[in-house]
Amino acid sequence: MFAVRDQDAALDVVQDAMLKLTEHYAGKPAAELPMLFQRILQNAIHDYFRRLKVRSIWTTLLSALGQKDERDEEYDPLETLPARSDSNATADPADLAEQTQTIATIEHALSRLPARQREAFLLRYWEELDVAETAAAMGCSEGSVKTHCSRAVHALATMLKARGVTP
Repeated sequence: MFAVRDQDAALDVVQDAMLKLTEHYAGKPAAELPMLFQRILQNAIHDYFRRLKVRSIWTTLLSALGQKDERDEEYDPLETLPARSDSNATADPADLAEQTQTIATIEHALSRLPARQREAFLLRYWEELDVAETAAAMGCSEGSVKTHCSRAVHALATMLKARGVTP
């Protein structure tokens, strides 16, 4: 069994598991609750590690796409919009062109996903909604959200790799 080592994350996982138990199994006999809770908790822990893995993949890919600004440790490669005309910031035109092209490639790959996969992916990883919130927003089950996200991640990885975008 896996252990969530981050205390705050562990508390969140346990809290989510307890909420699911009370929401879905409140009418069950008390003798069944410990086993149900154990299964729900195990699933919540697995979901936590799956989310970490997927976020790690995208964080690694996206952070490798841009060049780190040595003055800014909190560099976000998605914030590569051109400077406003009234800004005094200077940018290397070649770097700016490369970043713009990479972002356009990612946007193109996202646009080629089926609508439900794109919706699930953007809600989960760009808007950082959890599975339940995404399911509610999409009007589908949590299992459908997980399936759509998994397929989207695999399809995006394949499309980006085919276009030469690598971490």
